[in-house]
Amino acid sequence: MTMIKPSAAHAVTDPLQPDDFDALDTILDDLRSRFDETPQWEFCEGFMAALVCCRRVISPAEYFSVLLDLEDDSETPLFADEAQFKRFFDLWMRRWNEVAAALDADVESLEDERAYQPEVTDLRAAIAALSEDERAKMGDSPIPSFGQIWAIGFMYAVESWPEEWAPPRDKEAAKVLDAALECIVAVTEDDTDPPTVAAFDEDGAPTLSEQRLNDFADAVWAVYDLRELWRHIGARVQTVRADAKPGRNDPCPCGSGKKYKKCCGA
Repeated sequence: MTMIKPSAAHAVTDPLQPDDFDALDTILDDLRSRFDETPQWEFCEGFMAALVCCRRVISPAEYFSVLLDLEDDSETPLFADEAQFKRFFDLWMRRWNEVAAALDADVESLEDERAYQPEVTDLRAAIAALSEDERAKMGDSPIPSFGQIWAIGFMYAVESWPEEWAPPRDKEAAKVLDAALECIVAVTEDDTDPPTVAAFDEDGAPTLSEQRLNDFADAVWAVYDLRELWRHIGARVQTVRADAKPGRNDPCPCGSGKKYKKCCGA
């Protein structure tokens, strides 16, 4: 599968607006018409959040291959043309910069306008707003819980680069890592409690449990913890392994025919 290599230049930093997210959905829908494994934006949003706070800076060429399941042996182009990819990449990097800025902000409440607010959809509320005929056409397919696809996308990135998410040697830091990931994993599960809360509309019909809302908030704070953890620890240091040293009475590896102790080891 061929793909245009992304440019390193992405100076546009203005936050994405609803029309921009609609444009992303439109592009992903078009990609899905050729490759049915193309993820929804909510999955991409979680995947991106994990990359932003990952221990190592991973290049777009590397992570797009994982996110979009690129295969070099396919001759079918993923994007319709260069213009479509450029539009997608520009929107992607604007959102990336927005997420990074939010995770670097010193916030004490998720109500702070600077705080990271994942772009997630309350699918149960959206489906409840459909007509009976529209709901009937959907069949009995399971409806993802609030924030579930975002959390699955996040953990997909973690599982794709396990070496970058391996527990650090420091025991307290390892505890922080485990606790943060547990919070996110909790949101990958179904919300099976009775719905008592509306996600975005205080006057709307309840579509999620209060426990789910609290778990989702904990997961967002966990992303902050992960961002700070890896920035504090820094990138992994590659282990340098020295070649085995010959014994003193072994033949010298230089090929002189002498014993090591009489030659290079003298």
